Amino acid sequence: MSDDFFAPPPFNVQDGLIRAARELRALGLVERAGVYERAGDPVLRLSAEGATIKAEMVREPMRTPQWKSRTLKNAGDLRDFLAEASNKIKLWNDSDD
Repeated sequence: MSDDFFAPPPFNVQDGLIRAARELRALGLVERAGVYERAGDPVLRLSAEGATIKAEMVREPMRTPQWKSRTLKNAGDLRDFLAEASNKIKLWNDSDD
């Protein structure tokens, strides 16, 4: 029996970007040209780079942010990134209250 039987399906970058956009909009972010904003401040950037997604998140929201970059190579990386983004956005929203 081949080990390929249990291999996950290949990562579809476009589907990943669509999923990310949907989940980030659900968190209250607004997308403008691949940059997701919270209250007018850029907080996330996503872009396709070949067979991966380049994901950048700010350390904290501000007008001139410091970006932290990472490469998402599969659906698991995307899921982890979205969970981290969700936690940070909730934390930032709580600190605004």
